[in-house]
Amino acid sequence: MSKAVRMHAYGGPEVLRWEDVPLPDPGPGEALVKQHAVGLNYIDVYFRTGLYKVPGFPAVVGQEGAGVVTAIGPNVTSVAVGDRVGYAGPLGAYATNRVIAAEKLVKLPDTIDFQTAAAIMLQGFTAQYLLHRTYKVKPGDTILVHAAAGGVGMVLCQWAKHLGATVIGVVSSESKAEIARQNGAAHAVVGYQALPAEVKRITGGAMVPVVYDSVGRDTFQASLDCLAPLGLMVTYGNASGPVPPVDPSILSAKGSLFLTRPTLSTYTSKRADLEHTAADLFTAVASGVIRPTINQSFALKDAAAAHTALEARQTTGSTVLLP
Repeated sequence: MSKAVRMHAYGGPEVLRWEDVPLPDPGPGEALVKQHAVGLNYIDVYFRTGLYKVPGFPAVVGQEGAGVVTAIGPNVTSVAVGDRVGYAGPLGAYATNRVIAAEKLVKLPDTIDFQTAAAIMLQGFTAQYLLHRTYKVKPGDTILVHAAAGGVGMVLCQWAKHLGATVIGVVSSESKAEIARQNGAAHAVVGYQALPAEVKRITGGAMVPVVYDSVGRDTFQASLDCLAPLGLMVTYGNASGPVPPVDPSILSAKGSLFLTRPTLSTYTSKRADLEHTAADLFTAVASGVIRPTINQSFALKDAAAAHTALEARQTTGSTVLLP
């Protein structure tokens, strides 16, 4: 037998139940991974509440983990039994053992331990494609990052500073402003009500070429007002709820703006892209560009408590769940 945190309906943290499940067998193209650490991410809340739909019930959420391959199915050549691996993307991480498509696994270098991998894979992969592909950040850019003291936000601040950008971080409290500054934000703005005015002051009226917004509904309009003409609005999360329908004419009125809603699955759907993203991230961690900060850990069986803390904005940096 194995253990998993399963949900039988959408709802609050209380729907997450620690249950016995059969030890799964890997099929063709699959690997069985004994997990040593699981990452906690806000997207887990979206699946738990039903904002994003699970394939069916009972469901196991979670999209990030690290461990050791204990069995492989037919036609698997990318990993072998005994390999240390990590992944970000496929649902089903809240389990002590899980089967996963082998092509979604990346081998961990010796420099990356299991907890670090589980803490950085989803957040680091996301930051990598946002900074290097969605909008290619270059030296001299001034960029705006929401939730700058959160998991992805801290990585964005660290990495963007290394790339030569000036980061304006948006946070919800003065204590989080200090965290943002410690992780590379040149400026930290508390709250978003006066955000466009603050960005105008900081940039001398130029505004910014890109906004990275994981908050969603509450910050969308303010984010648009921070963009320079031809700027790119990157809405990649919904921590405050989904963005309401948008009239495209708003984009023209505010300066022929661009709007994108990217996902990690699209950016890493090709194996070559996944491997490049992972290699880029692991290099950044090994060289000290990215400094993973695991500020909280919970037992996997206490996933409900972890969700409660996450939704109450009581967490900073990364959180891991330990099987």
